[in-house]
Amino acid sequence: MNRRMLTKEDEAAGDEVEVRREDQDKINKFSRLHQRELNLEEELKVKNKEKEELEDISTELELADEDETVPYKIGDAFFHLPLPQAQELLASSTSRVEEEVSALEDKLGTIKDEMTQLKVELYARFGRSINLET
Repeated sequence: MNRRMLTKEDEAAGDEVEVRREDQDKINKFSRLHQRELNLEEELKVKNKEKEELEDISTELELADEDETVPYKIGDAFFHLPLPQAQELLASSTSRVEEEVSALEDKLGTIKDEMTQLKVELYARFGRSINLET
């Protein structure tokens, strides 16, 4: 992203465009969508990290002895479970996290599409006198 100050000519050439109520509503909507996008991206990072950790744990459990009990965290407590049961619970947790990641990615895609549409409309109306680069 290249930012620069406007020259005196660019500043003088900028036609003053009246900001209508509907324009302000679109700008506000863009701002809200941008904030929601940032929140979803942060949440997506957390879920992807959780998914990666679950996959690492699954790999570690494959190396464990079948007769061992393994500590499995449920809420704030650890329970010693037989290995097959722990692997089953881990698989269900992994699939749940994958579904959550997929849902977040879908929401993020929808928000980005909506933001792109708003950018097109606002840049068409205001040209260079508005900056919507995020």
